[in-house]
Amino acid sequence: MDEIQLIEAVERYIRGEMKTDERVYFEQLRKTNPEVDQLVVEHTLFIHQMNEVGELRKFRSTLNEVHTDLAEKGLINSDRLKGNAKVVYLWKKYKRVAAIAASIAGITTLTISLLVWSLSPKIESSQVKQLVNEVNGLKVKDKELDNKIKDVDNKSEKKVILNPSYRYNGTGFMIDSKGYLVTNAHVVRNAKTVVVQNKKGDNFNARVVFTDFAKDLVILKIEDDSFKNLTSIPYGISKSSSDLAESIYTLGYPRNDVMAANPGNSGGPVLNHNGEVIGILSTRQVSAEGVVFAIQSKYIHSVINELKKADTSVKVKVPASSSLKGMDRTQQVKKIEDYVFMVKVN
Repeated sequence: MDEIQLIEAVERYIRGEMKTDERVYFEQLRKTNPEVDQLVVEHTLFIHQMNEVGELRKFRSTLNEVHTDLAEKGLINSDRLKGNAKVVYLWKKYKRVAAIAASIAGITTLTISLLVWSLSPKIESSQVKQLVNEVNGLKVKDKELDNKIKDVDNKSEKKVILNPSYRYNGTGFMIDSKGYLVTNAHVVRNAKTVVVQNKKGDNFNARVVFTDFAKDLVILKIEDDSFKNLTSIPYGISKSSSDLAESIYTLGYPRNDVMAANPGNSGGPVLNHNGEVIGILSTRQVSAEGVVFAIQSKYIHSVINELKKADTSVKVKVPASSSLKGMDRTQQVKKIEDYVFMVKVN
């Protein structure tokens, strides 16, 4: 710590601007370093003297104003006084008091300084440097603590979900175990907040990272500290079309089991008997129960490629093969349901 920094520290100490821990270290430095202690004493007295000088100047200015006022009212004769000399006679009356006060302050400063110097123990410069380093280290730790508190506050603000009234519920399913999902673009259109919910009822904040309204597809990314990356996705995302009359099923909300298309299923996966995603459930045809439209799964790969071109930092690995082949539908659903989410927006 150079001389300027030390003086600044002394001033902060005198003004009471140090934090508790920093003040404790500084007082320890005073006890072990007579030079620092003497500097504190001298600086305190210097500030006191400066205040006294300021008061004396203020008093002299007041006398000047009083004299001028009396002269203007004709109560005193000041013709013989010129310029600053007009307050000489008043100043002479009080300057002896000012001189005595200044002398006492000077003598007190000198006496205390000599007393502190004679009674304070001498220490090695290495000890002084060590204490200075400790004070500086405390400042660094204090700053780090402030940053951690700010981080906690920011995360808390980000995490709080005030249970908004949801405008629409849809379905989405995982395409990358790190938290990337796909659903219909119309499910999150004009959404201010997007939250996805797993089968256990846990809610996670999500963000729209890419939208293709022409294909009615959107990619979501779960961004929530409470979300843990899932294991390998069991189903594959097919790049080819399904065969005519092929047996298929869908999985989505408001229920989380095999079913015909219902409100809330939009964005859910359409799977074949091998547990491969061959499409994404889209708008239900109202005139006929169980008749639906689906977007071919090959467009998921297309949208992901567009996303990677738009943002080269994105690393999404779409599952290519299914580990569900040979299982009956009930077993497949048990493996898949952890990767299907309700999409809630407001």
